[in-house]
Amino acid sequence: MEQHRFLLVVVGPTAVGKTDFCVQLARHFQTQILSMDSRQFFKELSIGTAKPSPEEQGGVVHHFIDSHSIVEEYNAGAFEEDALYLLQNLFKEHQVVIATGGSGLYVRALCEGLDEMPEIKLGIREELTKRLEEEGLPSLVEQLRELDPTYAAQVDVQNPQRVVRALEVCLSSGQPYSSFRTKSKERRRNFQIIKIGLNRDRQELYDRIDQRMDLMLEQGLLDEVKSMVPYRQHQALQTVGYTELFCFLDGDYPYEEAVRLLKRNSRRYAKRQLTWFTRDPEIQWFHPDQFTEVLAYVQDEMAKAQKG
Repeated sequence: MEQHRFLLVVVGPTAVGKTDFCVQLARHFQTQILSMDSRQFFKELSIGTAKPSPEEQGGVVHHFIDSHSIVEEYNAGAFEEDALYLLQNLFKEHQVVIATGGSGLYVRALCEGLDEMPEIKLGIREELTKRLEEEGLPSLVEQLRELDPTYAAQVDVQNPQRVVRALEVCLSSGQPYSSFRTKSKERRRNFQIIKIGLNRDRQELYDRIDQRMDLMLEQGLLDEVKSMVPYRQHQALQTVGYTELFCFLDGDYPYEEAVRLLKRNSRRYAKRQLTWFTRDPEIQWFHPDQFTEVLAYVQDEMAKAQKG
């Protein structure tokens, strides 16, 4: 009987404790870990992305950490392709592989595949970014309403990345962005996926987020942000942990306020992550201290699949 292969997908909000948990899991199954974090790919971003240090990686091989440079474009579609190729090879040697991260889109890319998107014409993104700076977001939202009223009604119009992304597809293809989002037939995955969600009591999680931000600042986050000023338009840098300190460097507000916003926005980000993940009925939720329970659940699911 052919042996099944299993991808254990471990998700959860920022600072919940995914790294330590997955290292423990990887040691148990003597396997390797794939990172599904949209910012840890980039060598230049270490502190602001809470990238696990070699000590924290605990001797376990981690893929997609420091795999790219900020000067390269890398997105969820490219990640899907690279990760599936890597998994093919890893599954030759391991029955179980672990994938972990808090970036919902990258998790979806690996588990289900993304819709095929058209090529973006040269210069369109730059032009839209420039307009965003000069005219502000409402002007782009208005254009999106004209070109794709369906998506404009669904999208978070406060999110510049989403609005720019939809517009660049509309303008490149001459078709509404929503027409490309009709879920393409799920690409075959020749492995079984078991999804684990990690969460903590809200106050406990928020305290951990605050502590992590203090630690990042102690480790030199401000210097990391200063070194990234030339690349600040990069999507990976238009995120929590970087935007607040860019604004401080621009003189928009004092350092204390930057720290307050850093913590507040990180807590809000954690809340958004949880909203995204709790919509997925396949995720079984645990506290990070429930390692034994998770192991029992995973082994139970694996046994069911082997029988089925």
